[in-house]
Amino acid sequence: MKVAILAGGKGTRLAEETEVKPKPMVTIGGRPILWHIMKHYAHYGHKDFYIALGYKGEVIKRFIVDHTSLQGDLTVDLAKGSVHHELNGMHDLDWIVRLVETGDETQTGGRIKRLAPYIKNERFMLTWGDGVSDVDLNRLVEFHKSHGKLATITAVRPPARYGRLDLEGNRVAHFAEKPQLSEGWINGAFFVLEAQVFDYIDSDSTSWEKEPLERLAREGQLMAYCHDSFWQCMDTLREKYILEELWASGNAPWKTWR
Repeated sequence: MKVAILAGGKGTRLAEETEVKPKPMVTIGGRPILWHIMKHYAHYGHKDFYIALGYKGEVIKRFIVDHTSLQGDLTVDLAKGSVHHELNGMHDLDWIVRLVETGDETQTGGRIKRLAPYIKNERFMLTWGDGVSDVDLNRLVEFHKSHGKLATITAVRPPARYGRLDLEGNRVAHFAEKPQLSEGWINGAFFVLEAQVFDYIDSDSTSWEKEPLERLAREGQLMAYCHDSFWQCMDTLREKYILEELWASGNAPWKTWR
């Protein structure tokens, strides 16, 4: 199945990192978080990627090209100006990656709409380029097929940022360090969508999270796949450090591949 990844945002809350690169290129364990996301999808057999570029998209292009060209052997003929590249079985990926310019100021819905000529009339998967999870993509797709609606959203309950205090007057009756959120679910991305959703997006200025999803919900066309295991976005440096620590421990929950 085709996988669309939105990778064009400016990541202003990670300004220390994103002044020189887009947020999907911020690294975890020496690899861009975009690479971690793509490895997750590829583990489940989804290797046809459509990356919607925007802010500093050339950095993502350079990474994808260099990932291949810097593996294996290179023969450079300086007189002819030619480069011969031999992988010699060293390349470990069999992905197809299409890097699509969608504009620096385009909103999330607009970026999705700009991928329509590539997705055509096929069912596709969609996520953001700044969050990882151990969601079982096979079960997610089967859930989507089972209900027959246009859109499935993955609903998650991430850990709270701070320890929770239950007070009785000034006395702490109960303390829980970074508990799972007990109230409601949030949008964890990891969508499965039918091509008809493109009709719900008006223009480049459309935010996917507003009118398109609101309208799909009103019309009964939006279903939630509830995922109560690991999920973590990377909006801040604090969240980057959380992911770095998990990766360094050797037990990163989102590392579903071997």
